[in-house]
Amino acid sequence: MNNNNNGKIRFAVIGCGHIGKRHAAMIVNQKECELVALCDTKKKEELKLDAYEVPFFNSVEDLLHSDLQFDVLCIATPNGLHEEHAIKGLQVGHHVVIEKPMALTKAGCERIIYEALHQHKQVFCVMQNRYSPPSVWLKELLRTKKLGRVFMVQINCYWNRDDRYYTKGNWHGTSNLDGGTLFTQFSHFIDIMFWLFGDIQNITGRFNSFNHKGLTDFEDSGMISFDFVNGGIGCLNFSTSVWNENLESSITIVGEKGTVKVGGQYMNEVQVCNIKDYVMPELPPSNPPNDYGPYKGSAANHHYIFENVIDVLKGRGPITTNALEGLKVVEIIEKIYACK
Repeated sequence: MNNNNNGKIRFAVIGCGHIGKRHAAMIVNQKECELVALCDTKKKEELKLDAYEVPFFNSVEDLLHSDLQFDVLCIATPNGLHEEHAIKGLQVGHHVVIEKPMALTKAGCERIIYEALHQHKQVFCVMQNRYSPPSVWLKELLRTKKLGRVFMVQINCYWNRDDRYYTKGNWHGTSNLDGGTLFTQFSHFIDIMFWLFGDIQNITGRFNSFNHKGLTDFEDSGMISFDFVNGGIGCLNFSTSVWNENLESSITIVGEKGTVKVGGQYMNEVQVCNIKDYVMPELPPSNPPNDYGPYKGSAANHHYIFENVIDVLKGRGPITTNALEGLKVVEIIEKIYACK
């Protein structure tokens, strides 16, 4: 890290939309962090960033080639720019925190990893749903084999994204900057699936765009089936065609010794726990979803990401979601979309 007399880890954030502002808020609320710059192509006044009295830049190049000293570049720009911005940040000596998805292609993820290894820098992938209490509980259930062999897994993701979200001139819905529903809306849940059960194979899928024609360059719904490499079969059903508000994000696991279901709008509620010789523990409450006005996103767990960045860069712990895991999520999405 750069020399810093106060011992704080210094961050710059590029992309100051909803998520970028959340990154900035998490940084200023962490006593071991310091926000030193913000960057966006829009004007600072337009973005309502008055609360942050730090230098503001209108281009990534101006930020990275300024004489401003910082340790970590947070990337909250449109999906299709993540690869370019991560590589540029790494090349000039910064660690990077990359919002999901890590990139829009596996090859792009590989290029980021190559540059990080070359520069001896860390890549932190934002997959904050791993920190929710039900996810932590599921991970422990599977680690301790309480369910025995896993037979079947079903993941349902039914959300609302309509013309309130896909506004004219926005990057949402474009093939080159958004990439698709699985990248922007549901990559968190594909990450949970990979984290819990590993890779998938023998993938088949059906896709449709029910009410997003003219709004997006890609499908709004799909039904995917597959085998897990580690055993068992699975399916993923997703849609952003739900009327008016999100319906659910759920995972149902049928195992040799029991059945569990975690549901709610954001995979945040244990709805079924029926396991042989097992008593369900009381879990800590889940954090509420990120509220973006007309629509809501996944649970507000970003503070855990920044706690992990601090621990890793100060040598106090391992990275929680590393670049190879970020790559695997993108690779799985690519394999699913290859079924079209």
